[in-house]
Amino acid sequence: MASQQINEVEEMLKELRKNPGFKAYLILNNDGIVIKWDQEGSPMPYQKAVQYSHHVLDLCNKSKAHIKDLFEPQDNQVENIRLRTDEYELIAAQQANFTLVVIQEDETKAKTKEKREEKDDNA
Repeated sequence: MASQQINEVEEMLKELRKNPGFKAYLILNNDGIVIKWDQEGSPMPYQKAVQYSHHVLDLCNKSKAHIKDLFEPQDNQVENIRLRTDEYELIAAQQANFTLVVIQEDETKAKTKEKREEKDDNA
């Protein structure tokens, strides 16, 4: 049964990598320990994965605390967080004792890059 769960996770990660703009992912537990990580192109250094882990868990915990203060109990559950910057978008989703973090390029940058690659392939 555990091997089946591992296979499901691997399949999900393969599907994530197929998305245009995908840059990296991290899987971590709620103690901040990085369980699995990867970056497209070149491997992400472990130190950088740990740094992302610390900041993302801090953001998730603070967001949950503030949302609980602001909204009624039926509306105060945080399922995921999307954080956009000029360079990338970070998506964090917490489930049970684990957090999945996906880092991707901004949609407009990803589409532009995809169009450029199509032109290069056709040339």
